[in-house]
Amino acid sequence: MKPALSLLSGILFGFTSAVLAVGPGDQSPPCAMTSFITEQNIDIQQFAGQVVYLDFWASWCPPCAKSFPFLNALHHEFQVEGLAVIGVNLDEDWVDAQVFLQRNPAHFALVTDQDRQCAKDFDVRAMPSSYLIDRNGVIRHVHLGFRSGDRQVLRDQVKALLAESVMLD
Repeated sequence: MKPALSLLSGILFGFTSAVLAVGPGDQSPPCAMTSFITEQNIDIQQFAGQVVYLDFWASWCPPCAKSFPFLNALHHEFQVEGLAVIGVNLDEDWVDAQVFLQRNPAHFALVTDQDRQCAKDFDVRAMPSSYLIDRNGVIRHVHLGFRSGDRQVLRDQVKALLAESVMLD
């Protein structure tokens, strides 16, 4: 009886996780964040009509440091075409994030997810975790981690999304 109960709970847990996880084709969940600089509240819905590169990062993540020059380049190259690069910090200690940013400056929007609700809603499983969201608010690509070989694929995906139009209801 115990193995059957274990199997049943595994099936239920797996089903629940699959329902809660977001991925390509899903509408982006609402995500309330706080700006690093202005401390204003920001919601991802404010970026409707833009392509969003949402990147969850932390100071203790070596691949995150490697991704920042790439994110800066994307921001500089494509912001006029409608790309919003948003770095969501998940550090528990603000000082850790500040030290990281002194070594790895960011030229794109930086926000915090202090209660970790956005990370939960996006089902963040790795550092960094990046979500490419189209102009209609639909998650189109999810990338876990960052390797130098990812750059061209990510750049091509951004360019393809920027070439798409907003679909009106």
